[in-house]
Amino acid sequence: MSFTIAIDGPAAAGKGTIARALAARFGFAHLDTGLLYRAVGMKGGDPVAAAQSLRSEDLTRPDLRSAEAGQAASRVAAIPDVRAALIDFQRHFALQEPGAILDGRDIGTVICPDAPVKLYVIADDETRASRRAAELGADPAEILAQLRERDARDRARDAAPLRAASDALTLDTTTLTIAEAVAAATAAVERALASRS
Repeated sequence: MSFTIAIDGPAAAGKGTIARALAARFGFAHLDTGLLYRAVGMKGGDPVAAAQSLRSEDLTRPDLRSAEAGQAASRVAAIPDVRAALIDFQRHFALQEPGAILDGRDIGTVICPDAPVKLYVIADDETRASRRAAELGADPAEILAQLRERDARDRARDAAPLRAASDALTLDTTTLTIAEAVAAATAAVERALASRS
């Protein structure tokens, strides 16, 4: 029986880092669902048609980690028909054996509401901006403004707004090292796995 881990939260809070570490630790498949929306946004043209024709090769574009791609993702993610076109892809991925980890903004609330582990990863705005600026070699003040704009759009959208699932464990990484954040997430997964056996 497959085991799904849903990790949600705003950009640069650490959810991708935690997801990759958990995937390596437990031997689970990992999908950064934000790449789906980034790929759709960067394809250009009609976003719904882009989502419906999305292929796995589209997720390997080198520009998908850019700030431009992040903004494009946030815009197309607000379109209900784009989200609908990508739901099946994500849910199918989540059923992989022995398990799958999906990180995004609506995994625990919409895509995999029955996931046995749901994490909501957060950090304060300044910390997130500093992390993303270091990653991109960009100006922290500019990144902070972009993150706040994106957060506001993601929380306000009608289709699957950014919010924690009611049963998600909130993990604030503001003052945690990567090792500490991963250890806290690992403990949550191990507790859930133990309760299933």
